[in-house]
Amino acid sequence: MSAPLTVTVNGEPRRTTAATVADLVRELELDPAKVAVERNGTIAPRSTLDAVHLAEGDVLEIVHFVGGGNHDGADDGWTVAGRRFRSRLIVGTGKYKDFAQNAAAVEASGAEIVTVAVRRVNVSDPNAPMLTDFIDPKKVTYLPNTAGCFTADEAIRTLRLAREAGGWDLVKLEVLGEARTLYPDMRQTLAATEVLAKEGFLPMVYCVDDPIAAKQLENAGAVAVMPLGAPIGSGLGIQNRVTIRLIVEGASVPVLVDAGVGTASDAAVAMELGCTGVLMNTAIAEAKDPVRMARAMRLAVESGREAYRAGRMATRRYADPSSPLAGLI
Repeated sequence: MSAPLTVTVNGEPRRTTAATVADLVRELELDPAKVAVERNGTIAPRSTLDAVHLAEGDVLEIVHFVGGGNHDGADDGWTVAGRRFRSRLIVGTGKYKDFAQNAAAVEASGAEIVTVAVRRVNVSDPNAPMLTDFIDPKKVTYLPNTAGCFTADEAIRTLRLAREAGGWDLVKLEVLGEARTLYPDMRQTLAATEVLAKEGFLPMVYCVDDPIAAKQLENAGAVAVMPLGAPIGSGLGIQNRVTIRLIVEGASVPVLVDAGVGTASDAAVAMELGCTGVLMNTAIAEAKDPVRMARAMRLAVESGREAYRAGRMATRRYADPSSPLAGLI
């Protein structure tokens, strides 16, 4: 297998182990005989796709024929570590009153990824209900996380067990600095990222809202960076829009706001800043009506994404009338 590369496909960063352009096309579940490929500004003839080798940083455009008309936004999905998702909302699986409510909220949110904590099996009651009885990991992608880990070694051990239990390599890494703020310890986080990447894991990494730290994680092998908007579970919303925007501008991997979202407007702000997506748990689980809030978050993420793609108006210091002043009676 080839070493993982980061390439850009149709404007989206993508990690791949494909050796050739044809291998990449097949990885995308497309037929090389039915697409046209441009690599770094040059058309790659279809007959040569098996011989065109990929390199780090390649920029590819892959097109095919579709029916006439406006299909803009028909597939505004995103890719992480070579896996394609439509929903840009990731939800957690903690703090719900029971698994049934959790499953209903996931359904209402439209999320295709849920974070799951790795905990000991209840050996005293092997028949106790489990999350997998309510949220099918064959239909929803489980993202094992290292919640509660305070050292790199603890986090690495946890994810090794997760991979053994379910075969997961796409994981969420968080290494906390202390219990009061639940801020990440970035030295331990970076060390864990390096080890996990070398072991073949695909870590999506919780981090401080620091563009330098985010880039260091990306260079260490993070397949996505997940800066906090505010402390975990605080519901304060995004406290520093400037640094989140800088992280987005400097990243070549997906950027997802993780932690601090309290209500739908917070999720919309994250998306309007250009983030790839948003991860949340408490904002939905602790709402008075979690299922309705999950639906609101889904709409907020979609709305914020549309606003970002539309391009907002310029801000002005003074009023500018919507109606022309000429021709007044």
